[in-house]
Amino acid sequence: MITGLDRDAVAESVKRVVIAESRLSLKPADIDDHEPLNGEILRVNSLGFVGMLVRLEDELDIVLPDDLFVGRSFETVHDLIEIVLLGAEASQ
Repeated sequence: MITGLDRDAVAESVKRVVIAESRLSLKPADIDDHEPLNGEILRVNSLGFVGMLVRLEDELDIVLPDDLFVGRSFETVHDLIEIVLLGAEASQ
């Protein structure tokens, strides 16, 4: 569980989940924040994206309300980190 807003811990959790979803053997430090979620390295489809959100909610003990996703697009790891931080902030 994250106490307060710890961007580094959120970023590491997001990267770990994205790596697992993409079925890669990398370390979170190997993934740049601006790496595309669906590009040459990472392969996240829409169904996988939903599963990642559920895993992140469980791992970080946060709730990501549906309204956080309205009108947003998720192209990069950074985009996902930012939405998880917003969700963590709202859960406090």
